[in-house]
Amino acid sequence: MSKAGSRILQGAHEALAIAKGEANPDDYRIHIPAKIDVSAIRAKTGLSQAAFAARYGFSIGRIRDWEQGRSAVDAPSRLLLTIIEKEPEAIERALSAA
Repeated sequence: MSKAGSRILQGAHEALAIAKGEANPDDYRIHIPAKIDVSAIRAKTGLSQAAFAARYGFSIGRIRDWEQGRSAVDAPSRLLLTIIEKEPEAIERALSAA
């Protein structure tokens, strides 16, 4: 395997470990929270479940499942929800720039 291929594969393994919660968060510059309160984040935006789902690209069923504890929030979604909670303007800027 090429040197570049090895680095890509190593990065993929590291990303998977982070997503599974197996990596030590102190080893990385960012920290994705292990748990997140989707209902509180949505309430802070003042949006209904349907409006929140539509604005940020989630399905309404997924929002309901998360808020009612029927399913866990995956790492990429926790990352996006954290950004929505702390810097919603960043999401708006990124999505409107398309």
